[in-house]
Amino acid sequence: MNLSAFKADFAFTFRLAYPAMLSQLGQVMVGVADNVMVGRLGATPLAAASLANSIFFLILMFGIGISMAVTPMVAAADGEGKKGRIGRLLNHGMVINGFSAFVLFLFILGISSGLKWLKQPEEVVILAIPYLLIIAFSLVPFMFFQTYKQFIEGLSQTKQAMYITVIFNLLNIGLNWLLIYGNWGFPELGLNGAGWATLISRILMAWAIYFYVTRSGRYKKLLQAFKTKNIRFSIIKKMAQIGIPTGLQFVFEVGAFSTAAIMMGWIGVNALAAHQIAINLASISYMMASGLSAAAMVRVGNQLGKRDISKLRTVGFSIFGMVAIFMLSFAIVFLLTRNQLPLLYINDVQVVEMAASLLVIAAFFQLSDGLQVVGLGALRGLSDVKVPTLVTLVAYWVIGLPLGYFLAFGLGWEEMGIWSGLLIGLTLTAMMLIYRFHALSLRLYRQSQRKPAS
Repeated sequence: MNLSAFKADFAFTFRLAYPAMLSQLGQVMVGVADNVMVGRLGATPLAAASLANSIFFLILMFGIGISMAVTPMVAAADGEGKKGRIGRLLNHGMVINGFSAFVLFLFILGISSGLKWLKQPEEVVILAIPYLLIIAFSLVPFMFFQTYKQFIEGLSQTKQAMYITVIFNLLNIGLNWLLIYGNWGFPELGLNGAGWATLISRILMAWAIYFYVTRSGRYKKLLQAFKTKNIRFSIIKKMAQIGIPTGLQFVFEVGAFSTAAIMMGWIGVNALAAHQIAINLASISYMMASGLSAAAMVRVGNQLGKRDISKLRTVGFSIFGMVAIFMLSFAIVFLLTRNQLPLLYINDVQVVEMAASLLVIAAFFQLSDGLQVVGLGALRGLSDVKVPTLVTLVAYWVIGLPLGYFLAFGLGWEEMGIWSGLLIGLTLTAMMLIYRFHALSLRLYRQSQRKPAS
């Protein structure tokens, strides 16, 4: 693996990754728009959005993790040239993702009333519960969309989902303007208006991607095996073995930030609002890095299917290099504009100052955040999910969060202490996942050298 090999690989990876990056950016920019618009209503609605989204996003990410099982399996089947298997994988993905969406939806309904037991400000909880219930309904169409999205991305087709995501996320922002503030004669629904906008746009997104895939001649032959009578428990089990640990990886990471939001609520409304602003901005770079993670998952899975382990290692490490450059650029932006960016959300001086301080820590964890998310994607391409799941559990929940709690409430660092714990958790995760990819891919390479593929 030399430098010229990495450079040659950059362009191909970027062509695959940038639509996924823009698609993920589109998703997160809706969240940014939601928070900017809700922030104009005041600190309490913004804090309520933070609380509700912390719970919802945690559950949503578990669902996304489950849906991701489709991609590496489709990519491997495509690399092996097993075209007949690809349509059956979509079939099974629809079954497991549909079931998951229904269960997760019921779970949110069951726990929504429990927000009042999280020791959050009462006025925040009153606003958060109805908003959470509205966006909970969007889980079902979102998982339907994810099934088709992960399917076509497994075939290295990433632009289509990008176009659909961008179009309907722009619609979401327009609906926010109408429903939050009551423009053009629409009812003024405040925070709940943002929830209804999310639900409507996700229903339309699901319809659009279904229409595209089923009407496109590109997938016609692949979908011939898309029949309910072909359901096999062995394939469902394989998807669950990849999807559930992947979902847990997201739960452990996103859950750490959701728990951080709850701890921020113990400090006060302003701390919670500042956390929401800083994490919302940091999520822009994270979600774009997750586009590179998706590219890593597809490319590594494809090379694994072709049994080209040398190329697999080149692909993996080249994407680590790409994400490092990308995230360092965001770190510089956060440091230079930390006092200006929070003003996009709110004019409260105390909230802006707290958010600016948190953005300094966000700048420091950019590199770790990008490397760890690409590491998870590369390892999913190898169908290695159990050890990375354990890594995220230990780094965030055994080390990062307890340390953050101690720094915040034991040493009195408050919001800075909570985020310092998150920084340490992300850094440990990145180091361990990079080493895991190196060790596992090197083992596969040595095995391939001893027994060349026929």
